[in-house]
Amino acid sequence: MRLIIAMSGASGVIYGIRLLEVLKQEPDVETHLVMSASAKMNIAIETKWSASEVKALADHVHSNKDIAANIASGSFKTAGMIVAPCAMKTLSAIANSYADSLIVRAADVVLKERRRLVLVPRETPLHTGHCELMFKASQIGAIIAPPMPAHYINPGSVDELVDHHVGRVLDLFDLDPGLVSRWQGTKT
Repeated sequence: MRLIIAMSGASGVIYGIRLLEVLKQEPDVETHLVMSASAKMNIAIETKWSASEVKALADHVHSNKDIAANIASGSFKTAGMIVAPCAMKTLSAIANSYADSLIVRAADVVLKERRRLVLVPRETPLHTGHCELMFKASQIGAIIAPPMPAHYINPGSVDELVDHHVGRVLDLFDLDPGLVSRWQGTKT
């Protein structure tokens, strides 16, 4: 399975990094990474990782300026794409098919080929324009998966919350690396 992982300029780059870490352990998954310049900046601000260390987690790395990359074509078969985190600017470009970067072009291709596109918007609070963009993206086929904390897992750390959400995103591609605490119902 080929998966495109894109990281755009919102806070929350840890979600993209953790996805790549987990997928590196999946022998049947080939990852294609694209990062915006803002994502690289946020890696340095928010984590102890460097952009080059994050790139090393992927099987293939593409420049966000390379509109001629293989992932920019529908003939290059993938299972889909995850944009984590997804900045509102990127969400707007995807929702409006404004493919001025490889991230947006690849997302547009995934949508036109009816493959799975998962967007992890990381913004709060949201104004009406943000909500309209998420609605529009959903209407054209994207899955909107904001990182909402699952309190029922009784998390002991931020890492547990990140892992749970990464696991739920990977569920959408039928991948189960064992990160999700599955709800078992109440015991009465």
